[in-house]
Amino acid sequence: MINQPKKVEAQIYNKNFGLETGTLAKQANGAVLARYEDTVVLATVVAASEKAEGEDFLPLTVNYQEKSAAAGKIPGGFFKREGRPNEKEVLTSRLIDRPIRPLITKDFTYQTQIIITVFSADADHDPDVLSVTAASAALMLSDVPFEGPLAAVRVARIAGDFICNPTKAELDESDMNIIVAGTKEAIVMVEGGAQEVPENDVVDALMFAHSCIQEFIKVQEDLISGLTIEKRVLTPPEFDEEFNAKVVSFAKDKLKESIVIASKAERKERIKNVFTETQEYMTSEYPDRDEVDISKQFEELVKNSVRGMIVNDKRRLDERGYTDIRDISGEVGFLPRVHGSAVFTRGETQAAVTATLGTKFDQQRIDSLEGDITKTFMLHYNFPPYSVGETSFRLGPGRREIGHGALAERAIKVVLPNREDFPYTIRIVSEVLESNGSSSMATICGGTLSLLDAGVPISAPVSGIAMGLIKEGDDFVILSDILGDEDHLGDMDFKVAGTKDGITALQMDIKVTGVTKEILMQALEQAHGARLHILDKMNEIMATPREDISKYAPRIISLQIDQNKIKDVIGSGGKTIKKIVELTGVQIDIDDAGTVNIASPDSEACAKAQAIVEDIVSELEVGKVYLGRVKKILDFGAIVELGSGLGGGKDGLVHISELAPNRVEKVTDILNEKDEVLVKCIGKEHDGKVRLSRKQALDEDIENYRDNTGS
Repeated sequence: MINQPKKVEAQIYNKNFGLETGTLAKQANGAVLARYEDTVVLATVVAASEKAEGEDFLPLTVNYQEKSAAAGKIPGGFFKREGRPNEKEVLTSRLIDRPIRPLITKDFTYQTQIIITVFSADADHDPDVLSVTAASAALMLSDVPFEGPLAAVRVARIAGDFICNPTKAELDESDMNIIVAGTKEAIVMVEGGAQEVPENDVVDALMFAHSCIQEFIKVQEDLISGLTIEKRVLTPPEFDEEFNAKVVSFAKDKLKESIVIASKAERKERIKNVFTETQEYMTSEYPDRDEVDISKQFEELVKNSVRGMIVNDKRRLDERGYTDIRDISGEVGFLPRVHGSAVFTRGETQAAVTATLGTKFDQQRIDSLEGDITKTFMLHYNFPPYSVGETSFRLGPGRREIGHGALAERAIKVVLPNREDFPYTIRIVSEVLESNGSSSMATICGGTLSLLDAGVPISAPVSGIAMGLIKEGDDFVILSDILGDEDHLGDMDFKVAGTKDGITALQMDIKVTGVTKEILMQALEQAHGARLHILDKMNEIMATPREDISKYAPRIISLQIDQNKIKDVIGSGGKTIKKIVELTGVQIDIDDAGTVNIASPDSEACAKAQAIVEDIVSELEVGKVYLGRVKKILDFGAIVELGSGLGGGKDGLVHISELAPNRVEKVTDILNEKDEVLVKCIGKEHDGKVRLSRKQALDEDIENYRDNTGS
């Protein structure tokens, strides 16, 4: 750890950025306090002093944590302290991990933990991109072999102009929100969404982001300049040319026959058998050699065989062409009681997706640094182990499931109707039933179909596709609709989702340097063709939303009332609105603008509640006949309550002279308290008093005025 205090600062796009080390967390292997305007995070790196026993990969853990005090808040809940990571913290931890992991030397097998803590959060800048840069700086200062520095920025676009690290207000006006991480040489990760933006514009945004990244990398270089940093020396594994050549000569031809089997399960089994044969042979030839050496060399041979076949022989694992999409099929409405359902199958990847419609009371409420947030659209992705023929202990969704769900949610959210037109809370749940390549993109396709089946008036269908890259020297191949093995053994996983008009979400992870603008452009153009092909297939399954929502979904009736009448509908202490709910069984929500949402699966109950609300807020009209109930008897007349009797202040006086055509001696000769009576409104005074007449309504049939308002 560097114990010599050092601080560097810079103005980048008119905003203050600074890195500081040597004063805080001095027992960590590397620690950096990073500031961007008033947002401050501490990034620390610690690597164990001893190698993890039996590990042949990097055991890296990244933990991003937000402290409520950073925003001047006390946590909600009973315990009033931070607990398990929330969804935002999980997603940001993944965001930091994905670009950093490939840049740590592959042979570094020491337990390593990166912790990023948010100490101060302003209202304008999300700490996520700052945390990626801070983690990179901490790694540069540590003894961990790290091929950085790297940095991350967020890009927005307003009126055609790109903005680096926009404020939250600027993001609200932007048609894209894309996070890009990169080194000095290349982009290594992309994550974001857009409002149906064309491919060319996305590439321009990525190139702009990479130019911005250089500014943040320069500050990191200034920080480490002049400091003595000793990286851990790794002993490279011994290379036994004869041993490795023997593995290749024994297994190479057998593998050629095995890796071109279309079925994932059968291919996996055949490769496993070849490995077992190779292991037995090599153990007999080299009884003193570790079986791990055989396994490593065999895995390297599988990787090289697959990549060579794709690039040189122009053959894919399942014999498809580079741009071919696997067979697509689907079905909607396959579940009887859910609001919307779909099964989407692409090759050996399959997702069963449901859409559920709820009311405002079903919104998700989130306690975050930004304040209390409500979500009216949620997409949850589940990846059970049986989908890949495995078993595992299940304790709720993992980081990968949360990340894939967030990507699919971002892709679909763009096309949802606004709340004014469709005032529902929407939840999509995707259960991955089978997986061999990009189940998150199958979730997007299945999610779109489930919304159509649920009768949600989306603006356009959304499809998604996963693209791959195999790069050998200057030669490269872009693969459409990659298989799981093509993803694992390839150099890029590029997921693109969108409508026919443009991109709505994208996610890219790159394992190699030298991904040029040409490669990105070709990948996006190839993805565009694949996306349109999938949309055509989806349209064959279901092209437009159902005309009506499911009979099991809540009906929501929206009406607008005068803001001055809100208090009448709610009543003192909520008495009136509670009575409406009790009478009809509906849910009622009223916002400050006077929008009343009435919800129930029973359309008659909604209509009844609507009539009551309209009755409460309606104004009496002179000359109109009303059904009322006698509220009070006076010596000179009767006070009659009109309408539902639940509020609104619509009482009127029937003078004794207006009770009947003939002279009435006593009011009780005609009316008593709680009697129903038809009356005509014959006048409204300036002071609000209403004059009513019974005798002028005697020719009316009372049954014609009975309604469903509870009168």
